[in-house]
Amino acid sequence: MHHRRRRLRLLGVVAALSALLPTVGNPVTAAAKPPAPTRPAAGPGTNHATDDPFTAERTSWWRQDRFGMFIHFGAYSNLEGEYTRPDGTVCRNAEWIKRECAIPNDAYEKQAATFNPADFDAEAIVKAAQDAGQRYIVITAKHHDGYAMWPTRQNTWNLRDHSSFDPHRDILAELKTAADAAGIKLGFYYSIWDWHDPDFADPETFPRYKKRMYGQLEELVDTYDPALLWFDGEWDADNPANTWSRRDGADLQAYLHGLDPKLIVNNRVGKREVVDGDFGTPEQEIPTEPVDGQLWESCMTLNDHWGFARYDTHWKSSATIVRNLLQVAARGGNYLLNVGPDSRGRIPQASVDRLRETGRWLGAHGQGDAVYGAGHTGLVAEPAWGAVSRRGDELYASVLSWPAPGKPLHLTAKAPFTVTAATVLGSSQRVAVTAAGDGFDLTPSGAATDPAASVLRLTIKPPPAAPAGTGTGLTAQSWANGSFTGPPSVTTVDPTVNKSYRFDGSPDPTIPADHFSTRWTGSIQPRFDETYTLTTVSDDTVRLWIDGRPVIDSATPHGPRVDKGTVALTAGHRHRIRIDYTEGTGEAHLKLLWSSPSQPQQIVPQRQLHTR
Repeated sequence: MHHRRRRLRLLGVVAALSALLPTVGNPVTAAAKPPAPTRPAAGPGTNHATDDPFTAERTSWWRQDRFGMFIHFGAYSNLEGEYTRPDGTVCRNAEWIKRECAIPNDAYEKQAATFNPADFDAEAIVKAAQDAGQRYIVITAKHHDGYAMWPTRQNTWNLRDHSSFDPHRDILAELKTAADAAGIKLGFYYSIWDWHDPDFADPETFPRYKKRMYGQLEELVDTYDPALLWFDGEWDADNPANTWSRRDGADLQAYLHGLDPKLIVNNRVGKREVVDGDFGTPEQEIPTEPVDGQLWESCMTLNDHWGFARYDTHWKSSATIVRNLLQVAARGGNYLLNVGPDSRGRIPQASVDRLRETGRWLGAHGQGDAVYGAGHTGLVAEPAWGAVSRRGDELYASVLSWPAPGKPLHLTAKAPFTVTAATVLGSSQRVAVTAAGDGFDLTPSGAATDPAASVLRLTIKPPPAAPAGTGTGLTAQSWANGSFTGPPSVTTVDPTVNKSYRFDGSPDPTIPADHFSTRWTGSIQPRFDETYTLTTVSDDTVRLWIDGRPVIDSATPHGPRVDKGTVALTAGHRHRIRIDYTEGTGEAHLKLLWSSPSQPQQIVPQRQLHTR
């Protein structure tokens, strides 16, 4: 790793020296178009799917931590949500104020020159996250206005070179030091869309912008060693035109993996598809059920803006935050809750107060166990009265609507299991558990322990599981055509069905990246006697049979998509499986996942797949 870092530093220096000196506040311009960033060595035979994010050690901390702090902070913060036009009228916005209020470039640069967040206190910010129970932080390193919040070498449109801030300070370095000391992971938001860089909007000059973007990302990875990169601004747009493509996203994702294989990246690195990055990013909403085919994280504001707006006092209550967090965790997601520091770099006290109240709830009576390391359980249906998460052999039933005295809370079971103990966290009251209809009635003997949510911990005896299998994978035959005709070009054993060939890969170096097909055969061995959901993530076509019966038939060519089918499987039994996949042109993906009441969603693992 150290040798790689030294090489990357040299590459960064070479990249910086290859361009002309920038004018104040603007990126490098050059008469000749420099080459685009070099793509990683790839071609036929390359599979960019390096692991399964649902189970990988790389993503383990993120899946366990569940709750993070988002920080929107940049040159826009200096205006604190209001811009006074030359005619005296006032326009209001926050992080989009430059564009939505049509602030001329020279006026925006002039105000940014006065930006002086001298009161930015990294230790105080990290403490606020700790007090809230947030276990990772993501801060905007560069938003859509293109302003870099670190001393980038790629231009002078940054906090060191274009502000009134102490040029000897580096707030990202300060935050990294404080976060590391507290055991909190640090990640960076980076906008692909750039309103300030004159090379961005023109396809002829876009390679110059892209080269600088790669240079900035290399700086962030090499200097601060982030655990996560959170991209944004990938969508088609105008003013200025945004031509970021799926191929651009695939190239960038591969490049970042080359810089640091441990990085976690969100799906906005591409075009927000299920095949992009490691996790999806629903914004200002919570999915009503677990997301198919991809990890996910819901990002939300504490009030109505991401950046600071002095007039916005529409704050979420701590009870709302707690309830959101419980619902997110119970559906298998993460919750990234935003704060917007003011022009001096201070988090508003109203935000700090609500975060502290949330942390008090999480820290009381072990209630945080309903969130940290917990996740979706298919054993029960989500009840109308709350949310249920699972952590090992314990269910955490978070009650948002406490029943009247003597009235039960009904829990619908989706598979047979036994409740061996039930308690209300923070209370000595009894909880009667009785079999009732399609599940259980839970009747607490006392009052709610908290107005936001009270948590029942149910110790369970789950359905029995067959021993883990000893499989080595499925037999894979691949053809250099899309019709499975003639003898296969190559026959291998694939440990899992987890292929992300993107635009340049294929099953084998002898097979071109377009117009090929693969057939997997063998058997799949479940560990539970349950109805399983088999899920494919594919581009272009996929068909799946279990024991000769069609389960998924998605034979019309399509872009990245999720298909699902259900089938009853027998624990320990080897069920015959066949998957036919074809690739036409463009991207190529195929992933096979499974889930059941007792089996969390994941790529079907090697040990449960057999060649026969």
